[in-house]
Amino acid sequence: MWLKGNSSHGSHLGRTFIAVWVKIPLKFCRAAHGRFAQKLMKDLFTNYTNALRPVEDTDYIINVTLQVTLSQIIDMDERNQILTTYLWVRQVWMDAFLTWKKEDYDGLDTIRIPSSYVWRPDIVLYNSADDEFSSSMETNVVLRNDGQVMWDQPAITKSSCSVDVAFFPFDLQQCDLTFGSWTHNGNQMDLFNALDSADLTDFVPNVEWEVLGMPAKKNVILYGCCSEPYPDITFSLHLKRRASFYIFNLLIPCMMISFLAPLGFYLPADSGEKVSLGVTVLLALTVFQLLVAESMPPSESVPLIGKYYIATMTMVTASTALTIFIMNIHHCGGEARPVPEWAERFILKYLARICFVYEVGENCLGGTRKEPLSQEGSDSPSANGGGAGWNRREILVKCLCQHQELGKNVEYIANSYQDQRAAQLRIGEWRKVAKVMDRFFMWLFFIMVFFMSILILGKSV
Repeated sequence: MWLKGNSSHGSHLGRTFIAVWVKIPLKFCRAAHGRFAQKLMKDLFTNYTNALRPVEDTDYIINVTLQVTLSQIIDMDERNQILTTYLWVRQVWMDAFLTWKKEDYDGLDTIRIPSSYVWRPDIVLYNSADDEFSSSMETNVVLRNDGQVMWDQPAITKSSCSVDVAFFPFDLQQCDLTFGSWTHNGNQMDLFNALDSADLTDFVPNVEWEVLGMPAKKNVILYGCCSEPYPDITFSLHLKRRASFYIFNLLIPCMMISFLAPLGFYLPADSGEKVSLGVTVLLALTVFQLLVAESMPPSESVPLIGKYYIATMTMVTASTALTIFIMNIHHCGGEARPVPEWAERFILKYLARICFVYEVGENCLGGTRKEPLSQEGSDSPSANGGGAGWNRREILVKCLCQHQELGKNVEYIANSYQDQRAAQLRIGEWRKVAKVMDRFFMWLFFIMVFFMSILILGKSV
């Protein structure tokens, strides 16, 4: 038992001794690297200045490779035409004065130092719309033994973007981000693309915009102030708006409201709500139009949804005006003229069948058939109620021929009855005309609203 215990205790001590023996060289190596890194820093920056271009000859051109990674689209302000993005900008160049042999420094091949210690290219965003110009972060640079300097810098940029809202909310936008040196011309510093486009692998999807691509292009521009060329790299951000939010919050409510406008023609004329419905729909569309106008930049190009609202408001205004005109026809009194022959033939005969108004032959007051009135009605009896009245008049005249005064009164009563009957027939005919016109314009405006809705929704496909 004692031997067994001592053997286990000895093995444990052996493992502990080996572990300590291994850790000591590792700590020693790290300490050695730390001492060599300090010595390297002292050797490199003894006579180094970050105020001048790090080239051995001033005629040499320093090449800077630029790579941009789009991380997030923070905001797109259409009204002020400003795009806010979160970018990772990588710049790589060669510094001729920051080279060393890694064998002299215990194999140390890279160090990370503050970027303020080394010379940095003055690459800025040309179309920046930031007030402070301080949206970038001061980060370290990675310095390699062959003189390569790599500077990764995260930045929140605000750039000007020309927004075209002609097809809003089914629009495509292109926003350019142009990077270039502010003071160095192409004979002193040249720019190159690391990739053909910006890196989108770490992009955080945006709820409103879909990124279609961000190609990069190098440009060499000769400005009017200077004869030297100035290179720049332009990243064109292609965006497509996600229209689901606007379809469900602006388009569909507008369509549902616009479908109420033709129903105003279906309301009975005596309800007193036909004009009120049209005015209410017009006010609701005006509110939606104001909501769209607040978010759009003031420009000459009217957005697509704005055109749809204007067309719908014009249609509702026309339907309200026609409703007033048809109500005037409906409430024609007994003093109105008879319905013209062309209106009776076209509206009451043909148009009523097209609009599925089958009761055109009925009187809206009593449901009796139409009685043709002739000038002979005053002398001869008609085929219906008028004839019975005239028969009674003749009997009374014959029976009371001695009483002239009473006969004149009876004749006056008969004439009044005939005039009232003719007025009722005229009122019934005009009301039939108004009903057919109501049905016709109801179907016409329904078709117009349907095709307008199909056209606006077809743009989203």
